[in-house]
Amino acid sequence: MYEIVEKKVWFNEIKEFKIKAPLIAEKQKAGQFVIIRINENGERIPLTIAHKDLDNGTINLLFQEVGKTTMDLGRLNKGDFIMDISGPLGTPTHIERYGIVVCIGGGIGVAPLHPIVRAMKSAGNNVISIIGARTKGILIYEDLMRATSNELLITTDDGSYGRHGFVTDELKNLIDVRKIPINLVVAIGPPIMMKMVCRVTEPYKIKTIVSLNTIMVDGTGMCGACRVSVGGRTRFVCVDGPEFDGHQVDFDEMIQRQRQYLTEEKIAVERCKHK
Repeated sequence: MYEIVEKKVWFNEIKEFKIKAPLIAEKQKAGQFVIIRINENGERIPLTIAHKDLDNGTINLLFQEVGKTTMDLGRLNKGDFIMDISGPLGTPTHIERYGIVVCIGGGIGVAPLHPIVRAMKSAGNNVISIIGARTKGILIYEDLMRATSNELLITTDDGSYGRHGFVTDELKNLIDVRKIPINLVVAIGPPIMMKMVCRVTEPYKIKTIVSLNTIMVDGTGMCGACRVSVGGRTRFVCVDGPEFDGHQVDFDEMIQRQRQYLTEEKIAVERCKHK
């Protein structure tokens, strides 16, 4: 059992838990995730670790209530317990001194990007971070990202804060207007956002790493639920990833697979709302 020692409500549907998990905090590296199960009848879902505190033995998990399990999770409070947390899982982010690294986060993807930004800067890179949201009111981790980046750029779809537009608009400006010699791009966010980032960088042959969040069950590569096509080969996000060369990912196939249980998910959400 894992105790929730702190709960933060960012917005109505976006919440963050600080959870007592000293062994996971000790082993976790940037880019890795955990799979949680709320109770013995619960669904297993993957969540990336947004922050860890070794002194207090805690990890931070940020999530958005989009389905039954995350809605049930959001109902928990400080002092409640989560039955299972398996991890850390996945291959850690490869950290080295690349030079100029652009880290791009969209929506709640900013949270799992934060430890990568911190690690990249600690390795001596010049880190330019771009974070985006639909509107200013749902932008997360701005202060943390500013503190761990050499430069922070912000976009909002509606123009309520930062640049009016998308993260790709700031990326294009870095490449075409400011002529920044980018050595690596790391992107985490909605699949369509990552696809568009890769579309921008590919003509310039800028290495681009994306972190995929697919349907996942066991987290060991046994069930195959998280399979994706990368460079024409089947790969498993839980053990081969979650990070891949974005120019090799078949995003269209991935997006289609993400939608295969939409009907069942909508039914589960409606039942959850009327509990």
